[in-house]
Amino acid sequence: MRNSKIRNFSIIAHIDHGKSTLADRLLEKAGLVTERNKKDQILDDMSLEKERGITIRSHPVAIKIKDKKGDEYQFNLIDTPGHVDFNYEVSRSLKACEGAVLLVDASQGVEAQTIANTYLALEHNLTIVPALNKIDIKGADIEGTIKEIEEMVGLSRDEILQISAKLGTGIDDLIEAIIKKIPPPHVNNNAPLKALVFDSHFDMYKGVVVYVRIMDGTIRIGDKIKFMSSEKEFQVEEVGVFKLKMEQCDELTSGMVGYFTAIIREPLDVLTGDTVTTVVNPTLAAILGFRKNVPMVFAGLYPLNTNEFESLKKSLEKLHLNDPAFTFEPENSQALGFGFRCGFSGLLHLEITIERLKREFGQELIATVPNVIYEVVLRNGTVLQVDSPNKFPDPSKIEEIREPIVDASLMLPPEYIGNVMELVKGRRGQFIDMVYPESKRTILRYKIPLQEIIVDFFDTLKSVTRGYGTLDYEFKGFKKADLVKVDLLVNKEPVDALSFITHRDKADYVGRQLLMRMRKVIPRQMFEVALQAAIGSRIIAKERIVAYRKDVLSKCYGGDVTRKRKLLEKQKLGKKKMKQIGRIQLPQEAFFSILSVKSDRKK
Repeated sequence: MRNSKIRNFSIIAHIDHGKSTLADRLLEKAGLVTERNKKDQILDDMSLEKERGITIRSHPVAIKIKDKKGDEYQFNLIDTPGHVDFNYEVSRSLKACEGAVLLVDASQGVEAQTIANTYLALEHNLTIVPALNKIDIKGADIEGTIKEIEEMVGLSRDEILQISAKLGTGIDDLIEAIIKKIPPPHVNNNAPLKALVFDSHFDMYKGVVVYVRIMDGTIRIGDKIKFMSSEKEFQVEEVGVFKLKMEQCDELTSGMVGYFTAIIREPLDVLTGDTVTTVVNPTLAAILGFRKNVPMVFAGLYPLNTNEFESLKKSLEKLHLNDPAFTFEPENSQALGFGFRCGFSGLLHLEITIERLKREFGQELIATVPNVIYEVVLRNGTVLQVDSPNKFPDPSKIEEIREPIVDASLMLPPEYIGNVMELVKGRRGQFIDMVYPESKRTILRYKIPLQEIIVDFFDTLKSVTRGYGTLDYEFKGFKKADLVKVDLLVNKEPVDALSFITHRDKADYVGRQLLMRMRKVIPRQMFEVALQAAIGSRIIAKERIVAYRKDVLSKCYGGDVTRKRKLLEKQKLGKKKMKQIGRIQLPQEAFFSILSVKSDRKK
């Protein structure tokens, strides 16, 4: 197909504004969906995406659509996630496009990720086609939402299309706008091959399947190619394009989006953002890669069976292929054995990654308490980046601790302002300002420590706003704070996997809550078990699990009381000796209870 007939674009929006539904309608227009294979969210093929009703990974698909004149065009469409934790997926997709359809829900209006994704598209110099979705539903505020798009996003009223992705209303006009406004890709088939790697996945039989956007040149079966970052060379075995399934073709030319395989067995050989070229006639300059993703949340992942360490390592490498937003490195814990310290974009990203490891790779895992990265300034002036409580230096050597601060934008109806301000106040938030873009919507801006919002803040926000509140945040730097490391001790022995960092004012409360949870799940022993929370050598909270007590007096009825006293004293000495030599084996439930993502919070 001629270059002038190709359009590469993404669909971007806030979560649940109808991206996947719009993609379904475009697939129907292209004739790829029949009554036999018709279903909702066709491109969301992961079971997790179906269950949660969200897009987790970007999904490319090539479709052929005719305009009103009957001319045929090829749309290379990439459906993207809407949640803030998967912002990196959006960034990867936009790099492979010339334009983006910006979708806004007519009932919800312009929300946090609407603005964030618009800025992402503008950073990549993409042409934006705005569309107002869900105009058919009862609560749609069409005029109010158009004003919001004009004022907050900066797009003209005349550019905004009104559609219903569910009913198919206005889809033909949207197709015409995509054809007219989004420019065709720049083409130079005679230049050396220059292809951008924007995604990949591992196939048991084919090895790594590399997703590419061809910027210049052509790639064919038999070509000897190399990755410019690693200089590793391979021979192409298969090339193809994305329909509802991957379909082989003879070649990929300049401007096309597709895939290739080259029997690449090591997942780490393929890096997202890398440039692919040929060995015989290489390109001189690599494509500038994506903005590097910086992990914001860290947690340890450990196999339940310590013998599964190597299996977990291979699974992480394969998962990293199509989710380069998370990082991992080996670490060791006295309580949990060998595992990995992993970095994630946010807590939903952490939850999804753990669930994918379980479902797609059969891994049984224990995850440690999520933490953020801290800056620790030592007395000698050295500044350390610490992402785990166990890596914290001795308190006597620490001059100060700095925690990451984010600018949080909370969008909500005005009637919930009091509830939300009370919530943020309890999370050490500092008020910046309040904006009313329209009468039914308020934007609150706060500076909040990242540690305070990574665990259960989003769920609590949804609860206190009855589902109407949304959150977006941007990292702003580090700030000095009065933080302490709290160790949890079982019979005076610290359990390293349960240590955590918290503000000094909350240490007593949080430590006591965790000990109370531990007491419920650790089984009773034949001797008393002491549970303690400590800051350094100072105990700040304590619980105890009482011992089982055998009735040694059951055979004694009547008789000399001294006999009973001797038996009780003997039992007491036996329990004391048992306590000295006994060790507690913490059950798996204890770790799940303490390390669970949902936690009790001080109101």
